[in-house]
Amino acid sequence: MDNEIKKDLASNWFKLLQNAICNDISRLEKNKIKFKSTSWQRSKDRDEGGGEYRIIKNGKVFEKVGVNFSKVYGKFPKKFQKNIPGASKDPRFWASGISIVMHMQNPHIPAMHFNTRYICTTQNWFGGGMDVTPSIKDTNEKNKFHRSLKTMCDRHNKNYYTKYKKWCDEYFYLPHRNEARGIGGIFFDYKKNNFEKDFKFVRDLGVTFQMIFNNIIENKIKKKWTLKDKEMQYIKRGRYAEFNLLYDRGTKFGLQTGGNVEGILMSLPPTAKWK
Repeated sequence: MDNEIKKDLASNWFKLLQNAICNDISRLEKNKIKFKSTSWQRSKDRDEGGGEYRIIKNGKVFEKVGVNFSKVYGKFPKKFQKNIPGASKDPRFWASGISIVMHMQNPHIPAMHFNTRYICTTQNWFGGGMDVTPSIKDTNEKNKFHRSLKTMCDRHNKNYYTKYKKWCDEYFYLPHRNEARGIGGIFFDYKKNNFEKDFKFVRDLGVTFQMIFNNIIENKIKKKWTLKDKEMQYIKRGRYAEFNLLYDRGTKFGLQTGGNVEGILMSLPPTAKWK
């Protein structure tokens, strides 16, 4: 399959998923609050692509939710080339993806993160994943979440779940705190063995994320919470901010490749606290 066709298929899917997830979020908010949409360009002087990020703040369900789509291209800075597969041979790149972060009003509903991307240098690969960060422990929710991910992974390869869960546990970890960011999920990168099979997996992951966040929210939206619960949520959000600013590769990639700063940092919670 031609590389340009692969790029179109991937970026069109990410854009379609952005629309579908935003529709779900609007429905959960009973269409009483609208997304603020911002389009951006990577460069003011030349065509290097761009994207659109959509944000809702202070909804009944979502305290802050961002859904970001991007499609950018250009050349990696020299200092960055050695860290990217294929970029040392040729610094030109093309990248498209979708990134979603949900911070909830109700502390019983966990923060949720999802992203998938397709990156092209002299090599082409998919990456991404999803993870959940509760502030209040819920073993049943954790088990159900991981069962859903395992079922999805097993449709594609029986080894995916164990491999990508371990990768997620190791990635979403705060060494300076000696603690995990949340209850994990799956994470993968440099997935480039078979475009059609890999793309099918990436699409299934997006649909599974839709199912998971809808089910979690609908099951917990009416659950009562206290000010103490909210304080626990604020402290956990502090950990979330620490990870995204210190360790998150997507944040670093976006900032170092001229991405939109507001779109990249939309993952930060609206309010966080530190003891």
